[in-house]
Amino acid sequence: MAKKVVATLKKEGGAKYAKVIRAVKSPKTGAYTFKEEIMLEEDAKKALSGN
Repeated sequence: MAKKVVATLKKEGGAKYAKVIRAVKSPKTGAYTFKEEIMLEEDAKKALSGN
């Protein structure tokens, strides 16, 4: 499934997108859940660097 999503995001001449998957810890239970987002490549680099 991920291969299909990535392949459709790589269209020539368009904006470059990236799929970002983050582990988020629940403050209530302490369990980790995964949050998936599709965003611009530049925004993804900023989000992953922590800024």
